[in-house]
Amino acid sequence: MRVFVTGGAGFIGRNVVRRLVGRGDRVIAVVRDPGRAADLGDLGVELRAGDLAHTAEILEAMRGADVAIHLAGAYRVGIGKDERPDMHEANVGATVRVLDAAASARLERIVAISTVNVFGNTHGRIVDERYRRDLGEGFLSYYDETKYLAHQATEERIASGAPIVIAMPGVTHGPGDHSSIGAQLDAAYHGTARYRALDDIGISAANVDDVAAGIVAALDRGRVGESYVIGGQNVRLRDAMAVAAQLGGHQLPRLSVPTGALRLLARLPASVARSAGLPENLREIVESSAGVTFWASSAKASAELGYHPHDLATGLRATFAGV
Repeated sequence: MRVFVTGGAGFIGRNVVRRLVGRGDRVIAVVRDPGRAADLGDLGVELRAGDLAHTAEILEAMRGADVAIHLAGAYRVGIGKDERPDMHEANVGATVRVLDAAASARLERIVAISTVNVFGNTHGRIVDERYRRDLGEGFLSYYDETKYLAHQATEERIASGAPIVIAMPGVTHGPGDHSSIGAQLDAAYHGTARYRALDDIGISAANVDDVAAGIVAALDRGRVGESYVIGGQNVRLRDAMAVAAQLGGHQLPRLSVPTGALRLLARLPASVARSAGLPENLREIVESSAGVTFWASSAKASAELGYHPHDLATGLRATFAGV
């Protein structure tokens, strides 16, 4: 197939592109700066410059494609209010424009990448694709809000007949992961963690190779109009860190920063927080992490897509030891 990919130069995107190319698909990737995606070009990927800011330009970049995978987006928790417009543009605006362009291009199928964060706090439950969050609880972060809005926009287009399949990864780890959770797992593995904080967050953790395989399976076998959780083992972050530490031959630090103390620090004015070296929006980080669970079942993807992620220890071993 000729596959149009957004976000192909990203962490998950690169792994998806490599898998597509490896099986003989022709990949067309839209990237902001083709010069910074030379490794994709070396694979034979056709690089087309673009920033997803205009539907007409996206439609032109899609020229010649049969299907699309929309991976592009922005992930960061704890942003300031002045950064919100850019995140809304990256997660909601870009999604709307890509889906509109795909409709105009009459692509056979689109896989839209969402996230299990769309479910919100599952309060200790392992939920599936039928679950709907209580919007009365509000959103946990601005990332949470924008990804929910993008997911909602995608479902609206499905209701209008668009040939879309939704893939919903959980926490994805692997070489090149620069997320805050990835940094904590890395510190645990290498024995550099000095303390633990907010490690009671519940995650659905899978290795990036498994997630990429699940996304490609959604492209091949996903039923149009359906959503698929592409997650992994549902654990607390502290337990995932303990596994990483054991694999690296280390122990987790005993010192744990009380969440109550972090909540007090989160009340400091932004200027004071910055001068103390704290994140400007520590409150959002705390409220979106402390005791929150983003747990979801991948049973549907296993049954319909053949998605079978490795267990946590095996996945983390591949992340840090390359085996």
